[in-house]
Amino acid sequence: DTVYHIAATYRQEGIPRQEFHDVNVGGTLALLAAARDAGVRRFVHCSTVGVQGEIENPPADEEAPFRPGDIYQETKAEAELKAREFFASCAMEGVVFRPVGIYGPGDTRFLKLFKGIARGRFVMIGSGKVLYHLTYVDDLAAGIILCGTHPAAPGRVYTLGGSEYGTLSDLVRRIARVLDRPSPRLRIPVWPVYTAGILCEMVCTPLGIEPPLYRRRVDFFRKDRAFDIGRARAELGYAPRIGLDEGLARTAAWYRQEGLL
Repeated sequence: DTVYHIAATYRQEGIPRQEFHDVNVGGTLALLAAARDAGVRRFVHCSTVGVQGEIENPPADEEAPFRPGDIYQETKAEAELKAREFFASCAMEGVVFRPVGIYGPGDTRFLKLFKGIARGRFVMIGSGKVLYHLTYVDDLAAGIILCGTHPAAPGRVYTLGGSEYGTLSDLVRRIARVLDRPSPRLRIPVWPVYTAGILCEMVCTPLGIEPPLYRRRVDFFRKDRAFDIGRARAELGYAPRIGLDEGLARTAAWYRQEGLL
């Protein structure tokens, strides 16, 4: 009746570029065709706000231009566009959602940030004034279900994010508070680190070695990530319930429970 397509090859060094294309684009087209042939009523496709790359005028809404910055974002952008073309060519209801900065119990992507702050080793690269936007996993799941059930959703693209965003410095302060640690104060300029990332990639990538530092990690400190969720609120009744402080506390508690902190 309804297919939720959330599978993808995600960012990881050492994966061939062709694999990103085979999974993120080829896999999406295969699943779309299979869903059509099986008479599926609605297909909900997971894209990413990463298709919009570096945001020029935050917060970005769904109409902000595509500016993918790496192979993951490029293949997700291609897959989203092909899915939307597919929906327009057949009777199957199609919905696209773009999640923003997913975190919560079960996540380890932000573990390094929590660990650095917990151990007093976090160093801010750059000013810390870039904007960052997170989405608690339970709120995202509720939004995805709305995309699969709400009568207004077919034919639309929705950004699903948390109820607030702020500067990276503010996020770091809040994490320090839930960890009962002093707020980090050490800062270093961004461009020397970014240059070091380029050099590491140039040396390590041809040898098939995962670089100890690469540009994508530095982008976390220098690119705005803030998004407008007004369309999902207005059309789907999407309403994030877990505030950032509560979500960070739940995440920290899970890390501790699992012995990760």
